[in-house]
Amino acid sequence: MPLTRIALRAGKPAQYRKALTQGIHDALREVFKVPEDDQFMIVSELDADNFVFGRHYMGIERSDDLVIIQIAANNTRGQDQKKALYAQIAENLARDPGVRKEDVFVNLVTVAREDWSFGNGMAQYAT
Repeated sequence: MPLTRIALRAGKPAQYRKALTQGIHDALREVFKVPEDDQFMIVSELDADNFVFGRHYMGIERSDDLVIIQIAANNTRGQDQKKALYAQIAENLARDPGVRKEDVFVNLVTVAREDWSFGNGMAQYAT
């Protein structure tokens, strides 16, 4: 059920982008316990003029290799589980494809269960 958007500077090879999606999905599976087949990700590569960010915001030194990750998920997780997800994503991406933890920016957007339609014009999670 998570919908993940990944934005990064253009120019990285396909294997790098695949490692990003795999590392994020692995973290979601481990921490949020999402099913294996529950993978919906959009990767956007942007040129420098369309990828603008604060290089030093909050005292964190970001490089051109910044990866911005936005995840929409059900509002069913507590603060500790969210923190664990952020840490696991940073750890996974540091390992493969080698993103510095300072360059892993995550934003979690929580939504109600009825805010999803997975196809057929139905709200499968609505009760």
